[in-house]
Amino acid sequence: MASGQERILRRRIRSVQSTKKITRAMELIAASRIVKAQQRVAAARPYSEQITEVIRNLAAAGAGLDHPMLRKPETVRNVGLVVISADRGLAGAYNATVIRTAERAILQRRRDGQETALVVAGRKANSYFRYRGYAIDEAHSGFSEQPSYEDARQVTAGLIKRYEDGEIDVVEIVYTRFFSAGSQRVTRTQLLPLEAGPITEGREEEGPHAVYEFEPSPEGILELLLPRYVEARIFAAMLDAAASEQAARQRAMKSATDNAEELIRVLGIQANKLRQAGITTEIMEIVGGAEALRPSA
Repeated sequence: MASGQERILRRRIRSVQSTKKITRAMELIAASRIVKAQQRVAAARPYSEQITEVIRNLAAAGAGLDHPMLRKPETVRNVGLVVISADRGLAGAYNATVIRTAERAILQRRRDGQETALVVAGRKANSYFRYRGYAIDEAHSGFSEQPSYEDARQVTAGLIKRYEDGEIDVVEIVYTRFFSAGSQRVTRTQLLPLEAGPITEGREEEGPHAVYEFEPSPEGILELLLPRYVEARIFAAMLDAAASEQAARQRAMKSATDNAEELIRVLGIQANKLRQAGITTEIMEIVGGAEALRPSA
């Protein structure tokens, strides 16, 4: 009986060891990808900063801030919600946290009597909301780990058009913001209408300012740049989400590897105890047999 249990334990140990090799490999892969993702996040920031600076200069040159993408609606009836999740799992609570925050936002809007147009980027969010019967206006996937600017443009195109046509009054985005390999936080922020503060801040600062001549008019350039500004913000959110996904996966796989090592240790102790019990039983049987064969005095 003991030998049979020991074989079962040894077989389970081999199975856990195989799983440990997989989780360890995934941990190392995720750790290597975090560095590349961080570099992409850092590389995208100068573009976002420069396009914001150009819009500031346009505003200083007299471009009106009454553009539809900057004007706050009098009443909010329809809200567009962009949810950025991962295409794959095995990343701990990364997807669940994003989805939970988005679902709370949807329920909050419903309580306020507002409709929600849901745009999801990532298979996990798409599967969750579709399975639970939420209406999904747009679904994008296949780029969560390595998003491109073209991916951000595809996600943005429909939103901007519907916003300009008046079908959507406000657009929000839910994603995981990346601070460092050990710190990420789910963020829900307004995307449209654009807040004038980040654009106009700095115009009243003291000191000399460069004077530009714009061709065509500042208003015309602003008309072209504001959609690019929105695309840049969504692209930055995608890059943050990609880096956060790798960091979450690296932590999850490290935890799985550590748990596998602990389980192997515990199972090894149990198998050794069974083996020792079997050896002890065999010794006792040999001793008992020898005593039975000894001639009586």
